[in-house]
Amino acid sequence: MSISAAMVKELRERTGSGMMECKKALVEANGDMELAVENMRKAGLAKADKKSGRIAAEGIIGVKVSEDGKTVVMADVNCETDFVAKGEDFIGFTSDVVNSLLNSNVNSDEDLQAMLLSTGVSLDETRRALIAKIGENITVRRFVKYTTTDGGQAAYLHGSKIGVIVELAKADAELGKDIAMHIAASKPICISADQVAQETLEKEKEIFLAQQEEKIKGKPADIVEKMVSGRINKFLSEITLQGQAFIKDDSKSVGQLLKEKGNSAVRFARFEVGEGIEKKEEDFAAEVMAQVRG
Repeated sequence: MSISAAMVKELRERTGSGMMECKKALVEANGDMELAVENMRKAGLAKADKKSGRIAAEGIIGVKVSEDGKTVVMADVNCETDFVAKGEDFIGFTSDVVNSLLNSNVNSDEDLQAMLLSTGVSLDETRRALIAKIGENITVRRFVKYTTTDGGQAAYLHGSKIGVIVELAKADAELGKDIAMHIAASKPICISADQVAQETLEKEKEIFLAQQEEKIKGKPADIVEKMVSGRINKFLSEITLQGQAFIKDDSKSVGQLLKEKGNSAVRFARFEVGEGIEKKEEDFAAEVMAQVRG
């Protein structure tokens, strides 16, 4: 059967694949468009499986707050290169993921993979098709979703690489955005001092005593205790949201700001693309040479 340019064009539009790949698929399917689509999808899934082990340490953070301000979601969607992260297909996929999360009851990674996107196709199948089209491993590495009845949610994106969501006891969009922006910049590990593990405090105390060994030698125990207490208080002011100096006005702490507004922070999450992932060091010259050698 003769394969027309119109048929190749239609298959390209349906699969997003290259012209020659589409023509080959149509020839193998003897011009049967549906069979060609099915075969290409199968081949694409096979390609996606092969790429699933490759390190995906680039990407973007997606956030979305519901219209009523009661629900917020954030997702960390990864790929292999920043070039792909800036592409329309990848950005569109991320947007679809967060929009679908906002309106879905997803509580596990298994639920996430099965979640239907706006197209009616599952996230996992859509992701695999995108891997086949783009040629890079793509993962939805993690997500978080907050819902409240009495409070309010807020979100902040710093470019596309750092995202923060924060829940306040009382709805206040402007304050929420300011707090989220502060968290993006200052990276607190928790809201208040009582949430810091005793083990963390003991470790900090141990480090301080080792650093000040010469200075505290011969000093009375109560003086040493005051020195340690001072250091621990300083440490807490550096790592807790309430204790940190507010980035927009360092004359007050975030805790003081919240108190002034008659509000409090309930919980927050901060995602940064690539954090905790060991990036592969690429040696492109060696890679090319290996390909040349077969």
